[in-house]
Amino acid sequence: MDKLINYLLQFGQLNVQQIELVKSKAKSLELKKDEYFSEAGKIPKRVAFITHGILRVCYYDSKGEEITKYFIDENNFAVDINSFTQKIPSSEYVQAVTDCSLLIFSTEALDELSMTIIGWDKIISQITTKALIEKVNKLSPMLAEDATTRYLMFLEKFPTLANRIPLSNLASYMGITQSSLSRIRKNL
Repeated sequence: MDKLINYLLQFGQLNVQQIELVKSKAKSLELKKDEYFSEAGKIPKRVAFITHGILRVCYYDSKGEEITKYFIDENNFAVDINSFTQKIPSSEYVQAVTDCSLLIFSTEALDELSMTIIGWDKIISQITTKALIEKVNKLSPMLAEDATTRYLMFLEKFPTLANRIPLSNLASYMGITQSSLSRIRKNL
């Protein structure tokens, strides 16, 4: 719980009573590797803060192939923000890449925090903005590069993730086949 509180305090002030309220609204959830936190076709009704593990956001393209959009690791929130805020069915899956420990906030819990804590909406807005900027910065530079450069950039930006996620997920994220990724790794 301390990881969550320390993370929130980076974006705004919370007094002792507010911190206790936040703690009371968070529920623990353990996900095993390959289990889904949320699924396409459903309206997300909860937000996760990852205390341990890695989640990935993925979807299926028109050919039925699984595409990994990005990974979310410890000390970050996870949700399909567009579907969550607009209350529309998601087009993405959020799946555990590793065993995960999460702190979960329901829609109702977040609404109550918003109505009770002055400044809560500002904190959430800053967290959302940070996450969106990071997502763009992770994806944009990689799109124009060749596969080897994309892999090297991934290693540079996410040194702790490369050995924790399956090659199939990493290859999907990079837009290449698993055999191509194996060749790149072998040649380095």
